[in-house]
Amino acid sequence: MRLNRAWIESRIPHHGRMCLLDEVIAWSDVRVSCRSSTHREADNPLRAYGKLGIACGIEYAAQAMAVHGALIAASSAADRGAPLAAPPAAASAAAGTPAAGSPAAGFLAAVRDVRFHSLRLDDVQGDLICDAVRMAGDATSALYEFELRSEETRLLTGRATVVFDAALSPSRRPGSSDE
Repeated sequence: MRLNRAWIESRIPHHGRMCLLDEVIAWSDVRVSCRSSTHREADNPLRAYGKLGIACGIEYAAQAMAVHGALIAASSAADRGAPLAAPPAAASAAAGTPAAGSPAAGFLAAVRDVRFHSLRLDDVQGDLICDAVRMAGDATSALYEFELRSEETRLLTGRATVVFDAALSPSRRPGSSDE
């Protein structure tokens, strides 16, 4: 089932031009593939001096990871009877606590082994395909491998660590020994 830009914008923190992904083309519990044509847009918010450098591809990958988190949260909610395409649940009464079925806030904590196979994205003629594969993780963090490509041309690869709900790190959790 393909999910469009409106679905993506309703579930990740990026909206308007800053939402870089056009659609989810495939996903499972461990991977997501997204398509984008925004790298060719003259008003892409990541452009600098009229160019979109290859390092901006990391943001495309990060958004794909956020989409994957939203899909997993929605899938968990669907397992409890809520439809996948339902609007995101409202925040719960506890400040900063996501409602059931809402993805936890995620922060890109680190990228490793990033390989640039091109200099720029704005001169790529075809659509971008971003694949993100969750290699490991738990309720507090996830490790993803990612690849950004166009057709069969690899543009960028790497690994990323995403930390969920960093405001509740072990040293700040109620009842932790650091209080």
